Amino acid sequence: MDDNPILRESNKIISKLQLLSAFFEDEIVYKIFLRTQVIHRLYETNPELDVNSLELFHLQFTQSVIDLLKKIKKINERNVGLFFDEIQLNTELINNIKNSDYKESEFNNDKQRQALKINTSLRRLYQVLSEDLQEYPFAKNINAFSARYAEDFFFQISANLLAELTDYVQEEVYTNAYAVIERKLMGKLCKHDFRTEFYCGLSSANLVVEVYKFIDHGMYFLFYPSRNLFLFCDISKLSDIDLTTDITRNARIIQELQDKNDRLQASAAITRISIPAEVKSLLAENYKKISNINFLQNIAGFDAQANILKTMLNTDII
Repeated sequence: MDDNPILRESNKIISKLQLLSAFFEDEIVYKIFLRTQVIHRLYETNPELDVNSLELFHLQFTQSVIDLLKKIKKINERNVGLFFDEIQLNTELINNIKNSDYKESEFNNDKQRQALKINTSLRRLYQVLSEDLQEYPFAKNINAFSARYAEDFFFQISANLLAELTDYVQEEVYTNAYAVIERKLMGKLCKHDFRTEFYCGLSSANLVVEVYKFIDHGMYFLFYPSRNLFLFCDISKLSDIDLTTDITRNARIIQELQDKNDRLQASAAITRISIPAEVKSLLAENYKKISNINFLQNIAGFDAQANILKTMLNTDII
């Protein structure tokens, strides 16, 4: 009987069922696999039995179970793929936020360097204006700060507000070939020893303004790089802009996305091996039938149950 083609084919079918049993890790599928092995062994060890009945059993039942489980497996894997697509998108967003945090750290460091450049430049500008020199007063690469960070860290304002902030009376400023600075602002800077810090950046289209604050004093001024213009800044005009920085916001978003990915991973693991309740119920009924001691006597009448399995393959139930 070892060379019987029906038995060889039966072994192949049982191997397929074993793989599906291992994939789904479901008790009823495993029981069906074991029971199918028992039926195969019965025909293998009892030559007097009609092996064609084994072929009929596989045709009517086992192959239908395999086809049904393979279809469920394919659907599950497609659904799991959607979970992992979302996980990938969330992971990319997490990495982008982390990169943004890294750039924010650089921004915070460069703010201090930029303030130092501005203070040094203003101190030098005061000397140039006082001594009527023709030297360029500004520190090297003073405009690089805005060029690098304006897109990500400067606050958007309207063109009208920009025009209002940078408007001045000619008689109230000092002017030379390199800069324009409000007279009273220069006086205050001298009085407070040019000790200022970067407060915020403003952007309107391609134009930018840097706002600075006197250290330990509630006064502000702006630097308009495209015109090398320094004016007092009425900070109340920026009241409609949220200038606060919620440092913990990114950390909270990252944690939420990581928690969501954990839930998606868990859902993917469950979805991957899930079998619809209706299918499990039908498989349980079929297992009872093939476990019945009189099953062999009724194997030819197994068409009704087999047809139900086949019907499930062509419905939306799974």
